[in-house]
Amino acid sequence: MLLALQSIRPFIANSILTRLNEGGPLFMYTTLLILIVIIILLIRGLLKPAARDKTITLVSSISLFVLVWGFLGQMLGLIGAFDAIEAAGDISPSVLAGGLKIAILSPLFGMIVFLIARIGIIILNVLKK
Repeated sequence: MLLALQSIRPFIANSILTRLNEGGPLFMYTTLLILIVIIILLIRGLLKPAARDKTITLVSSISLFVLVWGFLGQMLGLIGAFDAIEAAGDISPSVLAGGLKIAILSPLFGMIVFLIARIGIIILNVLKK
């Protein structure tokens, strides 16, 4: 059992890094950095009740930014993909599907970070009352 868990852990870490690189390092690593900032702010909001209102406002603004950032990454990726398709002429459906999968990674990660931030805001609001 322990051997099975040791072989799964590197697989998961490699899979996450692969997805981050596939989705476009600029957008994916920026989103990861913003996720870390949001988690730090939420922890600060939990530990310092006096700063909860400012933390809620700040996390709310950052979460909306990261959501839009993810969709901006998707739009720029799709424009690049369609330019490549136009230049290549005829492409196979599997190449198109692979490109669309990559274009979806950035907004997906942005939505996950947005949801984490929103759950944190809900928790801070419940603790505030």
